[in-house]
Amino acid sequence: MELFNPLINDTRTVFDPLAGCSWSYDPADCWKDIGSSELVLQRDAAYELGARGKGSANYVLFTSSPDLVPEDKVVLYGPDLKDIKSDCDFARIVLLRIGTIDGDDETVYRVLKDIEFAKYHVFPEGYMVRISPESFREQVRVSRDALKRGIGFRTLGNSYIREYKKDTNVISAEVIFITDPSVDYKALQELAKKSTAAIGTLTHILEGLPTDCSVCALKDICDEVEGMKELHFGVGDKSEKH
Repeated sequence: MELFNPLINDTRTVFDPLAGCSWSYDPADCWKDIGSSELVLQRDAAYELGARGKGSANYVLFTSSPDLVPEDKVVLYGPDLKDIKSDCDFARIVLLRIGTIDGDDETVYRVLKDIEFAKYHVFPEGYMVRISPESFREQVRVSRDALKRGIGFRTLGNSYIREYKKDTNVISAEVIFITDPSVDYKALQELAKKSTAAIGTLTHILEGLPTDCSVCALKDICDEVEGMKELHFGVGDKSEKH
């Protein structure tokens, strides 16, 4: 699964110049999960991450490279939850190293989507998540009570990793939180769009739609995302007609 490697590298270039902090994964140190979505009313919230008018991005990238995702860890660029005083920019990006997936293209597609949907199965107490797949945004309302009890990105990240690793295909996971206002969130949104489009082209392949690039609506994605044409046609031919 090398398709997303260029997107992983491009993602890291957005924030790697920044000084961040990281924590090794500890499954025994996760934030309390209440099993279903919690309604955090505005009057009970301390602030919102990725609020309207603020930068926001959310996406998942896959790889089979141990060099790109060597270990389970949580990474933070910007202030932690206890240090945030008002609505701010926010991004959550997940990098997953997966093993070999046996089966045809349809099987691979279904496995990737099942793994990706793990993000909808984490319900931190006092942390209400709203994800907009259409706009590649994630908005979070953090309760004042959760802050008093010590909620932070380290334990939240552990919770997400724990959920992802329930799938035996996931070898290692890196959960990246970003709250630094200097980050180019528009660039991250563009990468999120490319990631979603790349996965979408798998369904395009499975539906048996035309293999003439000159008439394909997804040609721009194949041109931009390295490896897409090889996935479609099993060759590295960059010509228009296959």
